[in-house]
Amino acid sequence: MKYKVAHIITRMDKGGSAENTLLTVLGLNKEKYDVTLIKGATFESVMSDEEREANERDLKKAEDSGVKIITVDELVRRISPLNDLKAFIKLFFIIKKGKYHIVHTHTSKAGIIGRWAAWLCRFGKLTKTPVIIHTPHGHIFYGYYGRFLTWIFKIIERITGLITDRIITLTDREKQEHIDFKIAPPEKFVTIHSGVEVKKFFDISPADIKKVRGELNIPDDYLVVGTVGRLVEVKGHKYFIQAAKNILNVIARDFSPEATPSLNIKFIIVGDGPLISDLKRNANLLGIADSVIFTGWRNDVPAIISVFDIFVLPSLNEGMGKVLVEAMLLKRPIIASRVGGIPDLIRDGENGILVNSASPNELAKAIIELLKSEEKRKRMGESGKLIVESYSDKAMIDKIGRLYEEVINLKCKSQNEKVKIKEFFLFI
Repeated sequence: MKYKVAHIITRMDKGGSAENTLLTVLGLNKEKYDVTLIKGATFESVMSDEEREANERDLKKAEDSGVKIITVDELVRRISPLNDLKAFIKLFFIIKKGKYHIVHTHTSKAGIIGRWAAWLCRFGKLTKTPVIIHTPHGHIFYGYYGRFLTWIFKIIERITGLITDRIITLTDREKQEHIDFKIAPPEKFVTIHSGVEVKKFFDISPADIKKVRGELNIPDDYLVVGTVGRLVEVKGHKYFIQAAKNILNVIARDFSPEATPSLNIKFIIVGDGPLISDLKRNANLLGIADSVIFTGWRNDVPAIISVFDIFVLPSLNEGMGKVLVEAMLLKRPIIASRVGGIPDLIRDGENGILVNSASPNELAKAIIELLKSEEKRKRMGESGKLIVESYSDKAMIDKIGRLYEEVINLKCKSQNEKVKIKEFFLFI
């Protein structure tokens, strides 16, 4: 039997949740699963022409692999009551018509609207959606909104958890945070790490690295500290820039040629987003614009990360931080915030250093510590590579496939038992 699966997400861009969803719909066995991807129009995302073209190529690749793609224009990421209602109605009729065995939602907004639309289709003779699965790709329980709005979201998630068969968390820590917030009982959660196309990270040559350094005008004797991510508030880029200012002050004071061997450094911020103008303005106001390189969105992230001597992730909240896996595959030492699922990947002192979020002073101190020691950077990079060898896209897809089968089998068994009970009462 071929199972019909619908994946629902608000926007398909080059962010971690969208990349995870794309890998999943591409990788699911098409002989076993008939896959549909239902997505928003993605007009909310600030994307360069290059990123948008890459996104369109990805969607074309998915279609060519047999994935049916449906766009719901009203399925937007922001809170929009009118659009949300329209999206809910459209999703209900799409699910009703599609008669899916599994509806798998991704991220918060699509997770709420999509799960309730799927649940409503369980009634009467509309259709059968026996399995509802959700992957939050992190959560919004801190770092995004104020206290009151966050409390509202927690209540909504708890109620929606009642109609959800399984919730996939990217790390054990994310799972525990959901349990602590009483989103659902422990038995509903399963941890499946976000997969990475590992083969892309084994083809980087010295020539690729030299090309990137030349393109970005980074001299050979400069150390590079960089970060990768969409330029939005929760990623904490402003703290990275403030830390860069602190570091350059320390270098000017303690690493002058008269005192010790000089230390030259460049900071790189890879990514695009609504905060790009503000962040560039911050660098200018701090007087460090010449030391901070904004690359915009790049299609060659593995080559860019290979130029880094230290990878930094200063997020205020993070489900797992897929880019951390990518950096560790390239043997980069990590400095990251002690938030969300990051501590499941970064073992403090082993493959990186954990710092408190929103703390540029602490971030700067950790970066300086690694800048001073090439031996420590190399040791942590080697350790990180060993930790993430199992984080492949294939491993993720295999686990998701097994989860689908497990929940479907449980549902079928439960339904068979209900039929037997009904027949018994009719008999007596």
